[in-house]
Amino acid sequence: MKVLAPRRPINDTQQSGQTLGRGMDFALVVLVFLGVGYGLDRWLDTKPAFMIGLVIFSVIGQFIKMYYEYTQAMEALEAERAAKRVGRAA
Repeated sequence: MKVLAPRRPINDTQQSGQTLGRGMDFALVVLVFLGVGYGLDRWLDTKPAFMIGLVIFSVIGQFIKMYYEYTQAMEALEAERAAKRVGRAA
């Protein structure tokens, strides 16, 4: 099952920018869910239940997203290596 769209090949300088972007994405998503949880806890007077629950939910979601991105990148690299091997063998 393909969850993410296929990626174009990138060079090493672009890779570092993507890594920084992933880190910022991870941190900002967790902060947004933390803020939403804090707001819900204050509104419903359920101190830290929603805040903890939503932060855990966001961290698990981010790790799942990172897993799918990593799996897709590794499949692309494996396909590239296989294509090079077939090219040499012919």
